[in-house]
Amino acid sequence: MAKIVIIDDEPQIVELVVTACKELGHETFPFVNSQKAIDQLETIAPQLIISDIKMDKVDGFEVLRQAKNILENCQVILMTGYGNEEIAEKAIGEGARYYIRKPFKISEMQARVKHTVEFSDTAKERDTLKKVVKRQTNPENIIGTSAKMDEVYHLLRKVADTDSTILIVGESGTGKELVARALHYNSSRQHQPFVAINCSALPENLLESELFGHKKGAFTGAVSDKAGLFEEAEKGTIFLDEVNSMALPLQTKLLRVLQERQLRRVGDTKTVSINVRVLGATNETLLEKVRDGKFREDLYYRLAVIPIELPALRERTEDIPLLVQHFLKKTGQNGTEAKKIELKALEVLQGYRWPGNVRELENAIERACALCDDNLIRVSDLPPHVVKQAGGPIEIAGGALPIGKKLDDFIHDTEKRFIDETIKHNGGNREKAARRPRRCSASAWRRSTASSK
Repeated sequence: MAKIVIIDDEPQIVELVVTACKELGHETFPFVNSQKAIDQLETIAPQLIISDIKMDKVDGFEVLRQAKNILENCQVILMTGYGNEEIAEKAIGEGARYYIRKPFKISEMQARVKHTVEFSDTAKERDTLKKVVKRQTNPENIIGTSAKMDEVYHLLRKVADTDSTILIVGESGTGKELVARALHYNSSRQHQPFVAINCSALPENLLESELFGHKKGAFTGAVSDKAGLFEEAEKGTIFLDEVNSMALPLQTKLLRVLQERQLRRVGDTKTVSINVRVLGATNETLLEKVRDGKFREDLYYRLAVIPIELPALRERTEDIPLLVQHFLKKTGQNGTEAKKIELKALEVLQGYRWPGNVRELENAIERACALCDDNLIRVSDLPPHVVKQAGGPIEIAGGALPIGKKLDDFIHDTEKRFIDETIKHNGGNREKAARRPRRCSASAWRRSTASSK
């Protein structure tokens, strides 16, 4: 049952349409005043509006425009007794689902209502599914508000809903597969398969069979025909991660697939046509491999129709607090309290270069969450190599290496304070101080390190 708003300044027409709709089991909301109907649209939230075009208050075209602005997935049928082809074209052009001329038969109106309600239900279901899918693959999983990430988002929005082949370029751990999934699930192929394979994970002969399939008896162990991943991804998307690792003979076969949109299974003589969008990813600069003769130039240009370059984490350190909060939020998803992080620890994380990028940061946070006390991550909970390289606070026998200070500089300053303390302890006599063993008392060390804070 659908909610249907009926608008016409002729009461008898309204009554006729109400009868037609009620016979189909729908709930009706009749109006002879078009402005009052518009005022009630948000409250009623109908799936369908049936409106006359020529009315004194507000005409049907304005009703149509208001409905599109106020309601999501609401369909409109327009009626008129003064119809011509020009008006009909305008009605459909502005978004009406159907255009009906008066006088009409009850059966004609009911057929139009039935088809329109079915279309509205399908559109609503499709949009709901689309929102669910987008949440699951979420560009929100690609965290960052830096200028470099804004460039990535801008490009994603422009190319997602195309069939262009895209090459995603970035260091390991920068989120290349997340970008590939975002491209797929924000395209018209989103309800079709997304198939991913790491090209570096298999030797050449197995990778060829995995990608293109094989014929029974093609090689030892090929006991039956097998479709490859390209065929499994039919009408969807295939993601070739680390395509830079592919051997030259296999590159030739991939190039043929991209050019002809056909493939031949290993050991077969027949070709199979495919309809697949190809996304590639590389953690190396492919043009360098092209110059070295390790990657086909023609394949490179087939893959890099649209390149998307992902910045390394060290190039967008302003995004680290957002990423950390995202990872910490995950720790509270199983009914436990989410962990928190102290400011000094966050500063240390921002001072590290992250060669493993976002993946390394996530692992560091996971480690810190496991080691921390009182649900608070401190500097001592972070991986030692992160703290050391970042120049973060390092606990040293009762003192601390301040953020941003190199260990060598800290030791030099501490030694200087120790010498000054020793001279002072010997009444200002430098020669006497120089003859004393170079040992530091606990109290002298505490005074020395305390002065550095």
